Amino acid sequence: MRQRFRTFFCYLIIIMLLPYIITVFINGSSMATSSKVDSSYVKVKTEDGFVEMPIEEYCIGILAREIPTEYKKEALKAQAILVRTNVYAKLAENGRDAVLEESFWTREQMEESWGAVKQASNYKKLEQVWQETEGQIVIYDGKPARTSFFRLSNGNTRDGKEVLGEEDCPYLKIIDCPLDIEAPEQIQTVTIDDMDAEITESDTAGYVLAVRIGSESISGEEFRSNYHLASSCFTFQKYNGKLRITTRGVGHGLGMSQYTANEMAKEGADAAAILEYFFEGTELKEVADIVGADEGMKTDEEKGER
Repeated sequence: MRQRFRTFFCYLIIIMLLPYIITVFINGSSMATSSKVDSSYVKVKTEDGFVEMPIEEYCIGILAREIPTEYKKEALKAQAILVRTNVYAKLAENGRDAVLEESFWTREQMEESWGAVKQASNYKKLEQVWQETEGQIVIYDGKPARTSFFRLSNGNTRDGKEVLGEEDCPYLKIIDCPLDIEAPEQIQTVTIDDMDAEITESDTAGYVLAVRIGSESISGEEFRSNYHLASSCFTFQKYNGKLRITTRGVGHGLGMSQYTANEMAKEGADAAAILEYFFEGTELKEVADIVGADEGMKTDEEKGER
């Protein structure tokens, strides 16, 4: 009787494990490698110094800070892939000495922003999109691509060569985003004390490259930062002894417009189609095929041995 029970138990285990065995056989070792990479630990700069944390927790924190969680799932998945690509690009470049400095939200900051109830559901949503895109990054010419993103364009994204002064990102082109023009945040106005200021250079998409203030010249992005403007696409107008600054869009305008990505997702586009639209000529690949799992990262097992 005992022998029959043992035999039955062994068969039961085999039946339960069979789907997993078949999956591993079909997909090979890349699935396990991808999981290992995405469960790695990374060194992150914080206000209090440096901490080591799971890459998944860090990247979910970036997602929470950078994109509205009410956006459609495929738009969130596209954003997750961009975040992963940026992180692994730094790890590939700097190896084990890499210190990641991208701002992120801790769970406490998420709760402060969303409230306790929404924090739990929003985190679960972001965790799900992260896991559903596990290991996926955007590559160009065999390397992680430069996957910039921003909230809302002025109707077009910007040309990478004009913005960066480099020719190694040909996939960063001017892309039409007509739906961005209809967004509630499209046009914003700020009024400041009058000054001797003039826009001296703009790019093809209409974003400011240089501003003269008195006898000095600064970049459009620096001016935007100094005066807390929504976008680096702006115009000046003298008004009642003040300087009225009108901006269009939200953000620097290079790469993926999150707003258009969400509108595309509403129309049925998946994450791959969204990324192909904004980064034409790139590919989606498993990070394990591009960045070695032992480059610049500690796995859960290594972390536990410390």
